[in-house]
Amino acid sequence: MSDRLQELAVFVRAADSGSFSRAGRELGLSQPSVSRIIGELEARLGVTLLLRTTRRITVTDAGALFLDRAREILAEIEDAEDAARGLDSLRGLIRLAIPVMYGTREIIPRLPKFLAAHPLLRLEMSVVDARQDLVAEGADIAIRLGDLDDSVFGARKLATLQRMLVASPAYLAARGTPKTPADLASHDCIFGPGNFGRDSWSFNRDGAEVSVDVRGRIHTESGPGLFSCAMAGLGIAMVSTAMAGAEVKSGALVQVLRGYKLTPVDVHAVFPGGPRPSTKVRALVDFLAAELKA
Repeated sequence: MSDRLQELAVFVRAADSGSFSRAGRELGLSQPSVSRIIGELEARLGVTLLLRTTRRITVTDAGALFLDRAREILAEIEDAEDAARGLDSLRGLIRLAIPVMYGTREIIPRLPKFLAAHPLLRLEMSVVDARQDLVAEGADIAIRLGDLDDSVFGARKLATLQRMLVASPAYLAARGTPKTPADLASHDCIFGPGNFGRDSWSFNRDGAEVSVDVRGRIHTESGPGLFSCAMAGLGIAMVSTAMAGAEVKSGALVQVLRGYKLTPVDVHAVFPGGPRPSTKVRALVDFLAAELKA
C-alpha cells in the first residue's frame, strides 16, 4: 500500500508542477525515479495520465479524472492521521504564500505563537506580491488581498482592511494638501497594487460616491515599492491601514482627505487544493482568523 501512496503523491506533484524534476526535488527523489514511478502507474492502469514534451508535461483527460481522486485520497489519509494524533500533535509541512507588506507586518509576527503550539509543524513561505500559479507552486494556503480571481479554489475571509491616502510631510509642504478629491487632479498620485493601471479613484462621503480622474508618473505592482515611493515624497499613495498605519501614527506619513472613505479591502485565505483543506491547514487558518479579528 505504501507504494501505491507514493505513486499518488508523485503523480499529484508532477501533474501540478508540470515537471518531473521539480516533483522529484520536492519529494526527495531523482528525476528518473519520478519518471519510472509514473510509467509504472500508467502501465498498471493501462492509460496515459501525463503527456511528456521537452518543455513541460500536461495532464490527459484520464489523468485529470485520476488527479482529482488522488488529491482526495491523499487528503483523507492526512486527515485521518491528524485526527488520530489530535491537534496537539500536528506535523508536516505547510506551504504558505503571502504578499510582502501585509505578510511581513501582519502574518509573520503572529506565526511564533502558532509554531510554539505545534512544534512538529514546519512552514515554507513564499513572500511575493505577484500572483503565482498556486497549484504549480504547491501552495497549501495563499493570503490574498482584494478581489479573488481564483474562483475554482476554496477561500475563507480573514479580515477587512480600511484604506487611506497618504503622502510624506515633505511632499505636502512642497505641493500643498488636497482638501477635496477634485484637488487630486493637480497632484502626483502613485498607482500601486489594487489600482495598478487605473486612472480614477472613488470615494464615499455621507453616502454619496465621488469618482475623480487622477494622474501620476509611477506605477508599481509591489507593495513595498508603493510604500517606499510614498515615504520618498514622490506623491500621494492609496494604502491599507496595515501597510502604513504605524507611519501615519509616527508622523512619517500624513493621511489626507480623512473625511472621504475608500472602498475597504478584504483579506482571504485561499486553498488551491479545494474547499476542504487538511487539518493542519485549517488549524493555521483558524489561528490567523482569530488573531486578525482580535
